[in-house]
Amino acid sequence: MRSFFAFLNKEWMELVRTGRMLILLLIFALFGIMNPAIAKITPWLMETMADSLESTGLSVSAVTVDAMTSWTQFYKNIPMALLIFVLLWSGSFSREHQKGTLIAVVTKGFARWKIVAAKSIMIVLSWTVCYWLCFGITYVYNMYFWDNGIAQHCLFAAVCCWMFGLWTVGFMVMFSAFTSTNTAVLSGTGGALLAFYLLGFLPKAGANTPMKLMQSMPILMGLAEPEQYTAPITAAVGIIGICLAAAVMAFQKKRI
Repeated sequence: MRSFFAFLNKEWMELVRTGRMLILLLIFALFGIMNPAIAKITPWLMETMADSLESTGLSVSAVTVDAMTSWTQFYKNIPMALLIFVLLWSGSFSREHQKGTLIAVVTKGFARWKIVAAKSIMIVLSWTVCYWLCFGITYVYNMYFWDNGIAQHCLFAAVCCWMFGLWTVGFMVMFSAFTSTNTAVLSGTGGALLAFYLLGFLPKAGANTPMKLMQSMPILMGLAEPEQYTAPITAAVGIIGICLAAAVMAFQKKRI
C-alpha cells in the first residue's frame, strides 16, 4: 500500500502545484458568497428598477427575501460550479497519457487499478471539499441574515446535490479511462447526462433517475419527502460502481 499512498500524494502535490485546487476553492467560495449576496440585494435592485418600469406602465410590488431565496440561488448556481469542476478535472488522465508519465509507473509494477483508484479518490475529495465549502458559506450567511429553519431537510437536500456531483464524477472517470483527450471526456460525460435527462421525461423513469437529485428545492419547501429520493440515490450509487468498474477494466487494456 506504500506505493498507492505515494501515488496519491503525487496526485495531491500536482493538484496544489498547478493551482487547480486553489482555483476551485476560490470559485466555490465565490459561489457560496454570491448566493446570499444576490438574495440580499434583490429588494434594492427591484426598487432601482421600479421608477424605470413605472414609466412603461408596469408596477413593482415590494419584494421580501429570506433564507429560501438564498437557497434557491444556491441550487441554481451549483450546476455551473459543477461544470467548472468537470472542466478543470477532465484532463486528469489525458495529461498523463500525453506526457507519458504513467509508463515508468506501470513498468515498475504499479497496478493500473491503483492509478484509477488514486485519481478517483482525489477527484472525489476535491469535489467534496469544494462543494461543502460552498454549502457551508451559504449556510452561515443565511443563518446570520435570516433563519435557515424555514428550509426543511436542509442537510438531506444538500447531500442529494452532492451525490449528483459524485454521479457526474463517475462518468468523468469512466470516459477518462476509455479515451485519451479532454474533448472526448467532456463529450462522453455530457452525453451521458443528456441521455439520463431525456430518460427523465418518461413517466415512470423520471422519478427514479439520478437527475432528480438536482431537484432539491421541493425538499426544502416541504413539497417532497426524503423517502422519495431513495430510488435516485440507490440508482446513482449503483451507476457510480458500474462506472468505476468499467474504468478499471478499460484502463487495464488501454495503451499508455
